[in-house]
Amino acid sequence: MRAVRYYGASDIRLEHDIPVPICDAHQVMIRPSFCGICGSDLHLYCTADALPFNDAPHPITGETWPVTLGHEFSGDIVEVGSQVRKDLQVGDRVAVQPTICCKQCVSCKEGFTNCCDSFGFVGVMGWGGGLSDRVCIDAQFVFKLPETMPSEIGALIEPLAVAWHAVEQSVPKPGANILIVGAGPIGLAILQCLKAFETAQIIVAEVAQNRGDLALQFGATTVIDAMNEDVVSRCKMLCDDQGPEIAFDCAGVAASIKSACLSVRSRGTVVNVAKWDKEIPFNPDDLLIGEKRLISALSYTTTDFEQVMKALGNGSMDVEKMITRTITMDRVVEDGILALLHEKDRDIKILVDVRR
Repeated sequence: MRAVRYYGASDIRLEHDIPVPICDAHQVMIRPSFCGICGSDLHLYCTADALPFNDAPHPITGETWPVTLGHEFSGDIVEVGSQVRKDLQVGDRVAVQPTICCKQCVSCKEGFTNCCDSFGFVGVMGWGGGLSDRVCIDAQFVFKLPETMPSEIGALIEPLAVAWHAVEQSVPKPGANILIVGAGPIGLAILQCLKAFETAQIIVAEVAQNRGDLALQFGATTVIDAMNEDVVSRCKMLCDDQGPEIAFDCAGVAASIKSACLSVRSRGTVVNVAKWDKEIPFNPDDLLIGEKRLISALSYTTTDFEQVMKALGNGSMDVEKMITRTITMDRVVEDGILALLHEKDRDIKILVDVRR
């Protein structure tokens, strides 16, 4: 079968002779339909350090490079294991929670699989991935799509679950003012998720005009030009000289986390959603003064997946405009990864049509 395989930095290949996986009793075999290209895929392409198990196998999958890519995907069930629950049948369209976890550590037993000691993703750390003709997934991480939900939208559930988890972590109260720093795919996904909560206003700080315009289309109350405006003073002006109750840093640069910390009101909350490429200078006094909180949000749990599907089903979120382009398997690098690296302000979410 075909699969897009990762061999190291700048070395991603479409191969045509990968063996079809065997479906275990607790798994379903899926024929992927659509798969999103994620920021983590860009990190993998740029640096081998982003996937540090070339020499030592991943502790759960036992795999080293090469691995099949693709962790944001939907597809059709083509085989069902003998011990799989009866509501999953051949022909069902599904979304996949690509969680790899040990199921034995304290975090897993408490239901926080995203904090597993050996946490990972299908499509990054092994066990195949969505950029292939077939993949086998533990049935507990497979979600049947409603008949009215297109498979393209099903491929967005994974990144939306990341955003939903971040919003849930922040515990937004009705009438809260919110700041989102960075209107990339996750920032815009958080904006979409916040529409399901009764917030007062959603302020977005963004350096790129195109993404700022998209944020307005997606429902932002105000967009601050972070390149030419003072984010902190503008936030205070917009929020009765107090600042927003919650700020999400989705940009992952020193200036963004500082703006988030200084913008929130006293006893406000800063949520770090971004993945950081390197250490940065950080002054804890930016939080100490005003007794502000800094929390983090990593990935998602099964509950987040379920809540996203519910919100999509009842119309609380409208995410179709997040899909800005669809490409084919043989153009993943050229039209997907390189396009996002060199023209990052042009696209939000590029999907790969795996069927073609």
